Amino acid sequence: MAMHNLVQALVFVAVFFNTLAPTVANVEGDALYALRRSVKDPKNVLKSWDPTLVDPCTWFHVTCDADNRVTRLDLGNAKLKGRLVPQLGKLERLQYLELYMNNLEGSIPEEIGGLKSLVSLDLYNNNLTGSIPASLSKLSNLNFLRLNGNRLTGRIPRQLTKLPNLKIFDVSNNDLCGTIPTTGSFSKFSEESFKNNSRLEGPELMGFVRYDTGRCK
Repeated sequence: MAMHNLVQALVFVAVFFNTLAPTVANVEGDALYALRRSVKDPKNVLKSWDPTLVDPCTWFHVTCDADNRVTRLDLGNAKLKGRLVPQLGKLERLQYLELYMNNLEGSIPEEIGGLKSLVSLDLYNNNLTGSIPASLSKLSNLNFLRLNGNRLTGRIPRQLTKLPNLKIFDVSNNDLCGTIPTTGSFSKFSEESFKNNSRLEGPELMGFVRYDTGRCK
């Protein structure tokens, strides 16, 4: 009787994990397909993104780990036109989000700040507007944050100075305002990271420029 119960338990566990994997894959596939629906794709780089497949790991420009979880999205210079979608925040193991040199517009979704495995966020040379989400300060594994060459406005969130692993930060060629933080991880970034923001003052150095002074939108 005990052996019979053990066998039943093992069968249940096997079935549970076999059903869990496609469910996670479907969530990630749905998230990526939401991006596909949100953009125009004149070069047909997303042609392989078939929502009827069990998981997105066979799609071009998508890389997965051994558990069939999405870890990379490589769509730089793909001529995509449209908007980023909040569903990207469901790619829990994503490490590289490479969407540079496209024609993406609108704001950066707050949900991207939930991608706790993210190492590289490259959104440079698009037409993104709005402010830099303070939620990006939650990306504790982030090494590379490149948002240059957009039309971003507002202040640089001071919370970003607490990112412990940030090695490269570039917000040049935007329309940011306020002052340049210099504490924490920002102490090692040169003014090249902030150039061509005509309303940006600073750096916030030795008390000469106070942070968050005046109007800034």
